[in-house]
Amino acid sequence: MARSDFRFVHPMRVRWAETDMQGVVFNGNYMTYCDVGITEYLRVIHAGDVERLRHVFERMYVVKSTLEYHAPARFDEEIDVCVRTARLGGSSQRVLFEIHRGDHHLLSGESVYVYAHEGRSERIPEELRERIRGFETTRPEE
Repeated sequence: MARSDFRFVHPMRVRWAETDMQGVVFNGNYMTYCDVGITEYLRVIHAGDVERLRHVFERMYVVKSTLEYHAPARFDEEIDVCVRTARLGGSSQRVLFEIHRGDHHLLSGESVYVYAHEGRSERIPEELRERIRGFETTRPEE
């Protein structure tokens, strides 16, 4: 996948607390970077509306996450967390992540989220589907 497939990019700087003694990002922190990425992605999707954002996060549960490491990030480097929705199912959403440092592709990832309320899956709201479709340059599979 090309970096240009990702319309949403969130810049971050690697902090000392996220690294090991050699200044390399500890592997578990990449999931945190992806979590920050999906939060900021959805903030843009909802045009900063905190109530809509809260409603989504009250119903959005991670059921699968995978990461593939290509190269390390290090202390104080600027990285870009790229996020895009690849698939919208009935109640699930497949989101792809990439992390880059300049032209260097550091990580590829994927998370599957299921929308649920009170222990039962529910259909992703049509308004959210429309916002995602309208935002993405590559239309998600359905």
